[in-house]
Amino acid sequence: MTEEIGQVAIIGAGPSGIAAGKNCKQTGLDFVIFDQNSAVGGNWLFSEDEGHSSVYEASHIISSKTWSQYEDFPMPADYPDYPSHRQLQRYFADYADHFGVTPHIRFRHYISHVQRRDDGLWQIDYSDAEGAPHCEVYKYLMVANGHHWAPNMPEYPGTFDGRLMHSHQFKRLDESFRDKRVLVIGAGNSACDVAVETGRISAKTCLSVRSGQWFFPKFIMGLPGDLLVAKMRRLPVKLQQKMFKWTLLLLQGRNSNYGLPEPKSDPLAHHPTLNSELFYFIRHGRISARPAVERFDGDSVVFADGTREAFDIVIAATGYRTIFPFFDRSFIDFEHARKVPLYRKMMHADYDKLYFIGLFQPIGCIWPMSDFQARLACEEIRGNYQRPADMQAAIQHEIDNPHVNFEGGARHAVEVDYHKFRKELSDELRSAGVDMGKAPPDRKGFRYVPPPRVDMKNSA
Repeated sequence: MTEEIGQVAIIGAGPSGIAAGKNCKQTGLDFVIFDQNSAVGGNWLFSEDEGHSSVYEASHIISSKTWSQYEDFPMPADYPDYPSHRQLQRYFADYADHFGVTPHIRFRHYISHVQRRDDGLWQIDYSDAEGAPHCEVYKYLMVANGHHWAPNMPEYPGTFDGRLMHSHQFKRLDESFRDKRVLVIGAGNSACDVAVETGRISAKTCLSVRSGQWFFPKFIMGLPGDLLVAKMRRLPVKLQQKMFKWTLLLLQGRNSNYGLPEPKSDPLAHHPTLNSELFYFIRHGRISARPAVERFDGDSVVFADGTREAFDIVIAATGYRTIFPFFDRSFIDFEHARKVPLYRKMMHADYDKLYFIGLFQPIGCIWPMSDFQARLACEEIRGNYQRPADMQAAIQHEIDNPHVNFEGGARHAVEVDYHKFRKELSDELRSAGVDMGKAPPDRKGFRYVPPPRVDMKNSA
């Protein structure tokens, strides 16, 4: 009996996975998308199930609509500068429907194991929506399961007698937080968002910050922050950083005015935290800054400065681990990598026919560049693109020449500059004969094969 072999398997129906599906569809490749959820959207599909790493109920995107929309599928004109998760999930569903991706998605399918066979094919073991086991084989694999779903829970000496949770588990502000003493650990976007939310009804909310960093308001000079970054992108990085530094100091003052540690690096040297309410809540007494956590002691937390304070709830907003539970760790393991060794953040040096889509973190939004990565993968599959002959050298060159000298550590293992990364991917696509057109600063242009304009006015 002849073994049935599929062409392209895509793992994940989040924003990157549906972009991969769209490009397969447009370039004539047969594909299947596996997703364990019941609808598209990935993290943006809100769920109260703590096992699903969704946004919380009040979430809005932190990059603007202008720089978050797919370049060939504008968001509705009546969407705000920072759409809500409900608007985004609807947008993703409309995108998947418009490009004919939805019929190719197998919802509520759980992949248990993926292995590369000796013949170079990909064997996928999974269970379907009814829990029945299956095994299928594909020529090409696109991994788009995201890197914001496996919580990184810190470990501290001692035990905490109250409620200890990761921000991954925070779904909505409910009565369980009312009049409680809450400590949020971290200073990233999730930490600040959660602290602001709990600060609305808690008896007190404290934010434990280990090291100083820059906090950006969502609007600067009347513009969404990433629009201002886009306007400055042709300036030298050092000049950009200096301009942002003095702008932030002028608008907000020094961190020490809010009880927060001063940053030791320049703006944009680490992934930015965007929050327009944090400083407001601190100055109104709804949030108080605390130093790093040293240990737990019953109902109390002991901080690095020796102070002790009692809390009812501790929420660790300490990021996520980059893992692929369906791969054997002996095959691929990026969990502790300080720099993920992939060409253009998508191609492995040792395994062809494998593509990681969306495994990067820009100062901006992931999805538009996931679209570019997916198109590049499709062009290679079709024989129109040739990856570097010496992949190890090409990957090392990327590692040695980052877009910005981001601070070290796994936190910045996949960090890129949005505009530089867009240019790199655009150049690769042009080398494959793709007509990229010209994308003007206002993002109203593009196009490698522009689809008809969609009227989505009532899609929110």
